[in-house]
Amino acid sequence: MSGRTARPRRDAGGRARRPAPTRIEDPQGAGLAALDATAQADLVRRGELTPAELAEAALRRIEAADPALGALAVPLFEAGLAQARSPALPPGPFRGVPFLMKDVGATQAGQPYYAGNRALRDADYRTSADSYLGARFRQAGLVTLGKSKTPEFGLQSTTQPLAFGPTRNPWDPDRSAGGSSGGACAAVAAGLVPIAHANDGAGSIRIPASWCGVVGLKPSRGRVALEPTSVSRADVGFAVARSLRDLATLLDAVHGQEPGDLFRVPPPARPFAEEIAAAPGALRVGFLAHLPGATTHPECARAVESAAQLLSELGHRVEASAPEALFEEERALTRLGFGPVAYRLCLRALSRILGRFARAEDVEPFLWELADPLGPPTRAEDFVEAETWEQGWAVRVASWWARGFDLLLTPTVAEPAVPLSALDPHTHSPEELLARMAPHMAFTEPFNVTGQPALSLPLHWTPDGLPVGVQLVARVGREDLLLRVGAQLEAARPWAARRPPLRA
Repeated sequence: MSGRTARPRRDAGGRARRPAPTRIEDPQGAGLAALDATAQADLVRRGELTPAELAEAALRRIEAADPALGALAVPLFEAGLAQARSPALPPGPFRGVPFLMKDVGATQAGQPYYAGNRALRDADYRTSADSYLGARFRQAGLVTLGKSKTPEFGLQSTTQPLAFGPTRNPWDPDRSAGGSSGGACAAVAAGLVPIAHANDGAGSIRIPASWCGVVGLKPSRGRVALEPTSVSRADVGFAVARSLRDLATLLDAVHGQEPGDLFRVPPPARPFAEEIAAAPGALRVGFLAHLPGATTHPECARAVESAAQLLSELGHRVEASAPEALFEEERALTRLGFGPVAYRLCLRALSRILGRFARAEDVEPFLWELADPLGPPTRAEDFVEAETWEQGWAVRVASWWARGFDLLLTPTVAEPAVPLSALDPHTHSPEELLARMAPHMAFTEPFNVTGQPALSLPLHWTPDGLPVGVQLVARVGREDLLLRVGAQLEAARPWAARRPPLRA
């Protein structure tokens, strides 16, 4: 299956496309696409498949399904096959497993890095080194076959970059896959790869995980090392998968600090992979289905109520309760000052890469107009004052767990996946898009600020077949608790057999 191939074809952008292999049989048949990363790695360990055969099977799935799905921004087929065939492929827990890097955040040396942006794409900008997380993915044995799509600079809750076209939801191709890890989640849900890089600054792992029906874990602040140039306390890099055991095993492989890390959490008491089989005991769980100013769709409220009932049946003490600070109206006003600063920093970073000032034609109107580079700058003292207020707010939120609660249960997103047309940048102004997307982060973004770990699980489907995720939030450092309870729910209401209509 890994025999000689013909000269690479080229796609419309001139990039190499993988030619058809000389042997096309798939030893696992259609079932290989449905296996999680742990099962695929086990096939390699047992000698039933080689890493190259896993990669070639994944590339056939990508070539068959991705034209309709639109999950990939950049194919790296030849490089991925070379990595899979290399005798130097690290003997990590996922040796030979096909993987996608998200096209923003962590990096691997020599790969294109376009971040959903037309100017970086046109310049064919490439990164010169592995970032911390990118290197740890390599050491885990994962084989990178491409870069998944992201909205420009990861700034939206949908993946519809003007430079690359939309990623479609595999459960309904007319709907959004979410963002900003929409390409990653769509690819995993459709079976292109079993696990993919993702990151989360306001819900970018959990929102698309909910809409695509996969598992998304945002680790605690400090669990996974920040990239060398990042000082954000909100961002965290990790992955999405179809099973909890995949995420637990990967967290074992990539967690830990690096020199100069700003944030640290205690190391786990035992491997995270062991938490999947550990009994959580009887826990106190609060649940919340509605927030002021954010209308919760009836199916999303129903998902929370059903999950609360299931937790109760599993022996947990479940009650309607949530941190009072989540309802503080002043926070919405405080957050207004942060957006323009973040957008302007994106323009500044782009300018450094291009070696000139970024212009309106270099970026999407969404970024250019909301950054308003010609408008008055945010005063430093106002920004610091807002950050100080928000840190006090984060303490008030976290204090709820100190009152004897173990977990908080909420919707991941307040509505199921929305039509792509509702977030189309061609027909909606930046202000309209921002207003439409802001409620998507109502239940996720607070826990980027507090730094708490949060897990989205695909426990509910609407009558018309759309997945709806529920979110569990624990204290800082308690990913172990999320994995134990998540495994209980996965066993009681399994989702692995559910496959979307648009799949490999």
